Amino acid sequence: MIGTERERIQNLFAALMSSKLHEFPSSGYVLAVGDEQGVYAIHGTADEVLHVGCTYRGKRGMYQRLRNHLQAASSFVDEYFDNDGSPLRNGCGYRFLAVEDSRMRILLEAYAIGSLCPAHIGLHEERSAK
Repeated sequence: MIGTERERIQNLFAALMSSKLHEFPSSGYVLAVGDEQGVYAIHGTADEVLHVGCTYRGKRGMYQRLRNHLQAASSFVDEYFDNDGSPLRNGCGYRFLAVEDSRMRILLEAYAIGSLCPAHIGLHEERSAK
């Protein structure tokens, strides 16, 4: 069971990373993502991964979550862009993968964070301890 689940996560990770890289739209334009629940990776202007996230319960799924980042309604934007989502519209992009099963979403998000931005693991605990 564990080996099979690990293989599923690795396959989902490969699918996420091979999915199309979309640029964040200019102001006034709509995000090219649907309402499905899933996992996403935000890339900086140099194609480095800045953030990995997943949807948990929002009715509009990935669209809502990525829109929250653009509208500075996320801790990621608060921390990395000084609570201003507009820099995302200047050459940053995102990949996403719809994942219906909530356990697979959480496991894929954790796997992707560990693979793409391991320095972020435990960040909130360190900050709250100061």
